[in-house]
Amino acid sequence: MKGRELIIHRVLLVLALSSLSLLALIALFIFVGGVPIMVEEGVMEFLLGTRWAPTRGHFGILPMIVGSLWVTVGALVLGVPVALACAIYLSEIASENVGRVVKPALELLAGIPSVVYGFLGLVLLVPFVREFLGGPGFSVLAAATVLAVMILPTVTSVSYDALRAVSPSYREGSLALGATRWQTIRMSVLPAARSGILASVILGMGRAVGETMAVIMVAGNATLLPISPLDPVRTLTSNIALELGYAAGRHREALFATGVVLFLIIMALNLVAGAVAGRRKSR
Repeated sequence: MKGRELIIHRVLLVLALSSLSLLALIALFIFVGGVPIMVEEGVMEFLLGTRWAPTRGHFGILPMIVGSLWVTVGALVLGVPVALACAIYLSEIASENVGRVVKPALELLAGIPSVVYGFLGLVLLVPFVREFLGGPGFSVLAAATVLAVMILPTVTSVSYDALRAVSPSYREGSLALGATRWQTIRMSVLPAARSGILASVILGMGRAVGETMAVIMVAGNATLLPISPLDPVRTLTSNIALELGYAAGRHREALFATGVVLFLIIMALNLVAGAVAGRRKSR
């Protein structure tokens, strides 16, 4: 390797290792700040406790875990069918001219700041839920609906790429056997792209779990176990964002511990998505 290429190689290596080092430092910072109080309080007590009152010594985060699951599952139920329909239409049915216009327009949704989604949810969706469905309006349903719109670009784009990666021979073979276009899509293309579509759903799930600002604006942020989709809810990310500014001592450590739980959830989702994507490439 020549001298100039060797320098470039080492510079790129240092840059690559710096990003990994930054991730390791972030993980170390969060774990050092949060693990001690989890050990002192008991991991199961911390994860399954239903009362969050840090100033009185109660550090149960189960309402926030359940709230995060509620809004994430709701976002997937509302958003994935729409995103998958968009991906199927753009990859299998729409003309190239339509695809060149619609797909970039859809991807623009990913560039809109989350506070804009939260503001629209606050002025339009929350009053609608309160007026026509009941409850305070600030609810699981409002948060899930906003998140469903926010995960649309991610799920649609990854699903579109997975569908386009299916070999044309699958379509040609199915059509040659007399299948209709819809039968070809349903019985040949979708099963072949299944792992890629699953990866898109997992990535969308990670996006929904990690979202903060928009959820704070429409969820109500009550530290109670939500029973109905119309109940107010607080998520793990909202809990950290709302209280870290004034927390101190054990209260601050408990918020770091909340970050540890959130970090592990996000890492698990990314590992699953990576494994699914790797499985698709190996086929």
